[in-house]
Amino acid sequence: MKIQAVFFDLFETLITEFENGVRKAPRSNHFVGQLGVDTKLFEQEWKKRQERRMNGTYPDFPSVLRDILSTLGYEAAEEIIDNIHNERVASKAIPFNRIEPAILEMLGQLRSAGVKVCLISNCTREEVASWESSELAPHFDEAIFSYAVHSAKPEPLIYQLACQRIGVSPSDSVFVGDGGSSELDGASDYGLQAYHATWFLPEDRAGKITEYPKLTHPAELIELIAR
Repeated sequence: MKIQAVFFDLFETLITEFENGVRKAPRSNHFVGQLGVDTKLFEQEWKKRQERRMNGTYPDFPSVLRDILSTLGYEAAEEIIDNIHNERVASKAIPFNRIEPAILEMLGQLRSAGVKVCLISNCTREEVASWESSELAPHFDEAIFSYAVHSAKPEPLIYQLACQRIGVSPSDSVFVGDGGSSELDGASDYGLQAYHATWFLPEDRAGKITEYPKLTHPAELIELIAR
């Protein structure tokens, strides 16, 4: 069977937020001090909103901040919220600044082989503000962002939308991701061949998923397609 399409996860699959085990940019709660909110309380409220942040219930990052502040009984000037938003956009742009050459080589070879390439990412608007200007975007036929389609991995709908938009059957397609958000299970359940991309993962994390074949280097995907 010839593989018609490859669907990729984004974070820790095509780009990484870490370098030598250290974050390239601050964590999402680094700005809490500017709001005057207890860090632990903020983190609890932030996690409670994970699903709604990913599926676009919140239209943007400032709306999440305002909701958390309201829940905790705090207020913050709009100028502070705007500044924090800008800081977050800038920090989320950092992983896009340098794309690993092996990733670009892999994507180029897929396109040269006539394989369709599509992104499926669980993300919020500000996290992927740099996508269109990145070196990755020209290699993709379509990019499916969870916040934009109001569905997030591992929900079947987001895989269905991706297949429909590029006109392929899941049985003729491959999904490649680091395994976060149970994305490999979701892809497999929908009928895609799921592969665990471990090239950016530390060994302990890579070893936690055992149900799916592993790709330890981007070049291995090309070998897979060629077979």
